[in-house]
Amino acid sequence: MTDLFDMQDEIVARLANALNAQLTVFEARRAEQSPHPDSTDLLFQGLAWLNKGAAPENLARARGFFERALALDPGNIDALVWIAAADVVSGAALLSADRTARLASAEVAVVKALSLAPDHPIAHYCMGLVQNFTNRASEAIAEFERALALDRNNALAHGGMGFAKMALGRSEETEAHIEQALRLSPRDPIAYIWAAFAGMAKLQLGRYEEAAAWLRRSIEFNRNYSTAHLFLAASLAQRGKLDEARTVAAVGLTLDPTFTIHRFRGTASSDNPVYLTGRESAIEGMRKAGVPEG
Repeated sequence: MTDLFDMQDEIVARLANALNAQLTVFEARRAEQSPHPDSTDLLFQGLAWLNKGAAPENLARARGFFERALALDPGNIDALVWIAAADVVSGAALLSADRTARLASAEVAVVKALSLAPDHPIAHYCMGLVQNFTNRASEAIAEFERALALDRNNALAHGGMGFAKMALGRSEETEAHIEQALRLSPRDPIAYIWAAFAGMAKLQLGRYEEAAAWLRRSIEFNRNYSTAHLFLAASLAQRGKLDEARTVAAVGLTLDPTFTIHRFRGTASSDNPVYLTGRESAIEGMRKAGVPEG
């Protein structure tokens, strides 16, 4: 009977996540037509831009709407939380030269949000993201667990948990979390990031064919995500498919011309030795695929 209730709960969660995504699009379009948008209107417009993908322009536009929403209503906790999310994505996806500053700014925003709303599940998720990318994966797991305690069907927290396990050198556990996130929200706007996490974990484990499958899936979700192309190139190169790897790497570098191995090496999210050793496999593959050293 418990399994039946869990299944029903998951089905409801999937429907709710799908409806939330549609609602965001609808509300953002409606808000665009408003001559005097209020704080909630601006929040939806920001979410719509954030959902377009991890590109600098999208993140900048999203952040601008969230800031305007917060200016109109300083008590709009959601706007504060999503400002943090935009900064985390910008820093974590290597889309900003001031990565450290972006992550620090995100942490300030989310700490403030949690001081005002201690049981805000997305705020706990965002805190976990910040910790994920600042060498605090164990603390991140605690935040994701808190988010799931508040909302057991929080797909975002499962996705973040997958990365945290990888950062702790437990990449073999990542895939299960990503699969759960995708079950709960199969059409999530950041499904491409989750799939990339699974691909990175497989790459770290030396399972290059499985890595390539996940990274291709990430690209199917979002063809403009440069990170997925570059990790796919690494996995292909490690399998000896150098011509294809170089072609894929060229696409990734077109999407992010500033990417270099030196830059990537300097953005490790953990000092865990297993994680760092696995990361070298990605670096070696990128080098073979023609990614510049920098």
